[in-house]
Amino acid sequence: MADYHFIYKDVEGASTQWDDIQRKLGNLPPKPPAFKPPAFAPAEDEESKPKDKSWVDSKTEEELEELKDDLDDDRFLEEYRYICFMIFFLTFKHVSQLNFDLLSRKKRLAEMRETAKVVRFGSVVPISGSDFIREVSQASSDVWVVVLLYKDGFPECQLLMKCLEELAKRYPATKFVKIISTDCIPNYPDFNLPTLLVYNNGAVKANYVGLHSFGRQCTPEGVALVLCGTDPVLNDGHSSDSSRSSILYSFRSKLIEKVVADHENYDDGSSSD
Repeated sequence: MADYHFIYKDVEGASTQWDDIQRKLGNLPPKPPAFKPPAFAPAEDEESKPKDKSWVDSKTEEELEELKDDLDDDRFLEEYRYICFMIFFLTFKHVSQLNFDLLSRKKRLAEMRETAKVVRFGSVVPISGSDFIREVSQASSDVWVVVLLYKDGFPECQLLMKCLEELAKRYPATKFVKIISTDCIPNYPDFNLPTLLVYNNGAVKANYVGLHSFGRQCTPEGVALVLCGTDPVLNDGHSSDSSRSSILYSFRSKLIEKVVADHENYDDGSSSD
């Protein structure tokens, strides 16, 4: 069998404790100093040298021509980079403007759709007996329907109708319809005119018989207060609060303005007399 001999070598410059003892006793020569490579010094680059008058004077005519060509190339590259940057900038600006216009257009379309959903009515629509189920009973569950039973030639009906026309403009999300009383209910007595029926989700929620139901003076404000007495009948489609308190606050302000205006007109008339 072959005899193998292994020789283990430590890192160059390393020493064992035993060798250190032998060196102290003088049995071994002093330990050689550890190898240190010389400090790195990069080679001088011609491009890094300062380009002063002496550097220019040291160049030949051919070298100066080459330098001029290089300088022209550098200027061309700078102009090319500038042109590329401007093209990118203008393109980005144009695309950003297109995106902004597209978003604005989408926003306007969404607002128009919302407005179209809200402003569905806005007037008192005349219907016939055959339209009643479709227009009133089968109306959407989120829509309140105010039905006026009337007949031509009755001043009370005309007065209430004017009030409802005003409310229909103020509250376009509430549906207002009018129907001749006997077309809706056969043999309906004329002394009950005008009559208001309030529907929601196919059911009658309230009814008001006669003009006296809306106070001594029938005004849009008074009719609105009566309609919103128990339910949020009136809805403008924008404000979330359709309660009696909001209606009361709104019409109270308008009533105060009206009283003040009437008082000023009265004072003007008295002073002229």
